Amino acid sequence: MNDQVICALCDRPLGAKTEKHHVIPKSKGGKETVEIHPICHRKIHRVFSRTDLAGLGTIEALKGHPDIETFVQWLQEKSPDFYRKTR
Repeated sequence: MNDQVICALCDRPLGAKTEKHHVIPKSKGGKETVEIHPICHRKIHRVFSRTDLAGLGTIEALKGHPDIETFVQWLQEKSPDFYRKTR
């Protein structure tokens, strides 16, 4: 049995440090959270405004965005604890 927790955005195993991301921002009435890498969390908030996130409404919708697809591809061979400032 595999008890490894996976990042909701990039589908890689989570490392020692994780963050909770509100799928729909709290300021827009969201309650659901998902566990993700800090670098993934920063990327989401660099690409999308709170209004954008509320309109998208799901992690799957985020994953379909070209900037996120490129980011996730770039991340695939990185270690679970890899971190670099996002641009």
